[in-house]
Formats: sequence, structure tokens, C-alpha cells
Amino acid sequence: MTNPSIDFNKIKSDYQLQTSTLKRRIIVCAGTGCVANGSKKVFDELEKKITEAGLNLLLELAFEEEEKHPHFLSESGCQGFCQMGPLITIQPDDILYTKVRVEDVAEIVEETLVNNKVVERLLYKDVNNNHCRGYKEIPFYNRQQRTVLKECGLINPGDINEYIAHGGYKSAEKAILEWSSEEICESIIKSGLRGRGGGGFPTGLKWKLTLKEENVKKYIICNGDEGDPGAFMDRSVMEGNPHSVIEGMIIAARAIKADEGVVYVRAEYPLAVRRIRKAVKDAEKLGMLGEHVLGSDFNFKIDVMEGAGAFVCGEETALIASVEGLRGMPSPKPPFPAQKGLNGKPTVINNVETLASVPVILRMGPDSYRNIGTEKSPGTKTFALTGHVINTGLIEVPFGVTLREIVFSIGGGVTDDNGNLTDEGFKAVQIGGPSGGCLTKDHLDLPLDFDSLKGIGAMVGSGGLVVMNQHTCMVQMARFFMQFTQNESCGKCVLCREGTKQMLALLDDIIEGNADDNTLVLLESLARAVQKGSLCGLGKTAPNPVLAMLKHFKDEYTAHVRDKKCPAKKCKSLAYPVIDPVLCKGCQVCKKSCPTGAISGDKKQVHVIDESLCIKCGACITACKLKAVA
Repeated sequence: MTNPSIDFNKIKSDYQLQTSTLKRRIIVCAGTGCVANGSKKVFDELEKKITEAGLNLLLELAFEEEEKHPHFLSESGCQGFCQMGPLITIQPDDILYTKVRVEDVAEIVEETLVNNKVVERLLYKDVNNNHCRGYKEIPFYNRQQRTVLKECGLINPGDINEYIAHGGYKSAEKAILEWSSEEICESIIKSGLRGRGGGGFPTGLKWKLTLKEENVKKYIICNGDEGDPGAFMDRSVMEGNPHSVIEGMIIAARAIKADEGVVYVRAEYPLAVRRIRKAVKDAEKLGMLGEHVLGSDFNFKIDVMEGAGAFVCGEETALIASVEGLRGMPSPKPPFPAQKGLNGKPTVINNVETLASVPVILRMGPDSYRNIGTEKSPGTKTFALTGHVINTGLIEVPFGVTLREIVFSIGGGVTDDNGNLTDEGFKAVQIGGPSGGCLTKDHLDLPLDFDSLKGIGAMVGSGGLVVMNQHTCMVQMARFFMQFTQNESCGKCVLCREGTKQMLALLDDIIEGNADDNTLVLLESLARAVQKGSLCGLGKTAPNPVLAMLKHFKDEYTAHVRDKKCPAKKCKSLAYPVIDPVLCKGCQVCKKSCPTGAISGDKKQVHVIDESLCIKCGACITACKLKAVA
């Protein structure tokens, strides 16, 4: 069966003709975060209230010629500003409503859609308490540079025609009908695109190496097995613009002469799975997947597979084993997947963001793309910004941007433990998840790119950014990531399986006050051994958070070990007893029981404990019958 050529220009013009009579488009964020926060109910209430107001509502772009100026209600993928969800965008008014609830819908319909007024209380307020009407006025958005995420949050992820109307599949058409495989590889090499999954290997070079393999059967695998704690970049792209991923796979397949692809998605991403499956079916129906695509000699099909959620399956060889139905465990390299991958055939594995970048590069040209970012790290990077920061969410910035710009301009500043902006400020950022490293105040003006981060022992990783304030215990943070990697170790090699377990035990000793100076020496020595001798990337990078925090916060570790104190006052075993001023009656029983005279206070007055004298013996806690000491 031969698929005829597709008239993309006609699809685009038809779509533009349909949308030309729209008075307004109301876009409800239907990314996972907003859905969990009630955006589906908001959507249903909007449909109900708009209909009741007689505003000629459309839910699909298929209407009669005589219908004029309707209101079009649609869903989108993640709009990025997760902290402020559920979000509603109204175009062409350029209005963004934040934290919208069902009970707000009637007012939105009455004031904005009927009376053309803005509901100010639903607008975002900046740090100076000024109302920001839309994207252009909100620092979180206007300081970003979106390429991969440009259409996410705006287009309907389930409408292939809208994707085409925004230039979709034109890059694939060019790659299939106009360029040779070698030309595609050279164009991607020229762009400088590097893998966005963590390693930063040149994408075009990976394709070229696979192209050189003489085998009639080759595969493309999209790695959507995003497992880092707090990371949701790939999920958001698959949910918000799944066709960009499929188009990237088509171009990659054409580049290496593959005829089959697999999208490997975590089963914990049900919305991403559902949308990517629909996108594949729609692409097949259109003729962009199947036999003789666009009437050419190019055949390509895509299957979608759900992964079981093992972090180790983010590693190439473990992922391949999982796709083959085996236990997800890494294999030694070489041979590399480009030589012997899925079913023993040459295979290219790229992550979601990498593949979604490919159509953008071919559309704008490799030279223009290379002008974004830095010389050795061109383009942009998506980050999941979380932790102690005012504005959490999904962001995209050019490589070379500083940490200061992300945390204080886009992120809006550092918060205390209650979520309020604090002057006490920034302590550190964990970048790249459990495989990454720790950045401190000294790195606030460091340009973020592959090479600069590698130079200080960190890495871009998949793109997680966890901001920490001054009240964060860095030993506990190291333990958190070590607990994760220890749980996720596949157990194949001893150094990773047993080394991470022993590192976790040593961190527990430090937190519980059972460590000495030798504990720190042993912890660092063991971390170096695990880093050097583990089989795959999970084991080799598992010690990174521990080593980075030992390097930058050695005094904090020393305080735990030598002084038996937690400077952040978060480790309960090392915490000093505290007298509750509400419960204390000044009976002086605790004062009399203290062997070091650390408790002071007159009779019938609230007592206090001097931490410099306290030895944490617990005598005061035992003596107090009012339970005022804890």
C-alpha cells in the first residue's frame, strides 16, 4: 500500500480558515499537575456556563459557515506555571487566570466573556504585588526562551491538524522527500544538538555511527522513562505536544534508515501514554506512519510500550532488555546500542526532549539553532524547578543562563519552610536529580551548560532543579537521594548493590549521632569506589550528591559527627530539647535535674535551655511532668 503525498499547506489553510472567525479561545491546562488540582471540573463547568450564557460554544473545530464569532473551549498540555494551577488562558485577550476553582467559572464567563472585563483577583501577582495580565507581564514566562515547549500549553495535544497548522510535520516531509540520510545526520551534527537525557552525547554523531552499521533492520527508541525525583520535563512534552516527539522519531528513523520505533513510557504517566498512543494512531491515519510514507520508499511504524517504573531502565541497555521482555538490567558496553541494540540490531536511543528538538532544528536551520545557547552547548534546556522557590514549574532556558537568573528571576526567589519569601535565602540547588551534583552560592553566576557543570563535578542530567533554603539539612538531602538510588539499584553488580546500601547506613549513623571522624573518611572512600567500579550510569553517578555535599558542606557534616549537632536543626536525634513556653509553669524541676546547669529561669517564669551547655542527656525531658520539654 502506498500513502499519497499529504498537502500540509491545505491542512494549514483549512485550519486557519476555521479559526479566523473565532472571537475567543479559552484554553484550560490539562497537564497532570492541573488535572490533579481540579482542571477537568473547571473545564466541565466552563462548558456548562458558556452554553448557558448563549455564547455559541465550540468544543471541536468543525462548524457551519453561518456560525460567526464562536467561543472555542479546548484543553492543552502543561502550561508550565504549576505553582499557580489550575490555569486558564484566554486568547486573543492575552489573559492568564491562575488558581482557578469551579466557583470562579461563573464570574469568568460573566465578566470576561460577556462584558470584556478582567477578573483581577485571578491574575498572578508579582513580588511587588502588581497584577500581571498575561504571559508577557509574568517574569516566570517572559524570562524564558521556549523552543521545545513553545506549543505546549497552547495547542490541543489531541488535534493533529492544529500541530500541522503550527508547522508540524513539515520538517519530516523535508527529511523524507528532499534529504538523504547523510544530509540529515550532518545537519544535526552542525546544529550541535546534544542528548538531553543527561549524558550530553552529540545526537548527530550517534545517528551517523548507527547509519554506518550495515544491517537491513534498525530501530529508534524514544526514552520516556523519566525517573528522577521531581522531574517532569519529558512527561509534559509527551502530554502537551506528542506529535513533536513522533516527528522527531520519523526524522531520526530516516537518518539511520530504521523502519521501526518504540516509545518507552513510564506506566506512572497514564496521561502521557494515552496522548502519545492517540498521536501515533492519528499519524498513521494521516499517512505519516506506515508504508511508503508521503509516497516515498520510506517505511516506518511506531509502537508504544509502558515501562514498569524502574529507574535503572533509563539506562540504554537496561531499557532495551525491558523492551525485549527481560528484566531491566544493564549490560557492559561495548557493544553499544548503535552496534547491537534491540533484538541484536543497531539502535538509536534518544530521550523525549532530544527528539522534540529535532523538528525545531530542521525548521529554523542548524545555523540559527546554534546561535541559541553556548558554543559547545547550543540550544535550550527544559528544567523542572521545584523546592524552596516561589515559582515552581516547568521552564525552558538557553544553555548559558545562570543559576541566579533561574532561581531569583524566573523562580521569584527563595522561600522559607512555610512557602513565604525569605531574606535568609539561598543555600544550594541539587541539579540533575540523584545522578547530579550540588550547586552553592559560589555557583550562582556559573553559566549552566554541559561542560561548565562537568568542570565542577555536577551534570545537567535530565533537568531537575531542587532549590534548598538555609534550613535544609544537607546530610538529610544526601540521604534522600542515596535512599532512592539504593532502592532503584538492579543488584547486578556488587559495588552498586552493596556499596549504596553501606553508604546509606553510614549516612544514617551521621544523622543519628552514631558517627565519628572515620565515618566521613569511609563514606568518601566508599563513594569513590562505587563511582569508579559500578557497571552502569546509575551506579557510577549514585555517589554524586554525597560527594558534592561533602565537598561544599564539609562543616555541616563535621558538626553532625564531632559536635553531635545538626546546624539546620532537622535531625531529631541531634536536636536539643526545647521548652514550650505555653506549657512551662516555671516549676524548676527541669532546672534542678540538669547536670550541666544549661537551664535558666526564675520560679514561675518560663525557663530556657542554653544549647552551648546542653549535653542532650534527656534528664529534663524525663523530669518534666507537664511535658513542656521535648
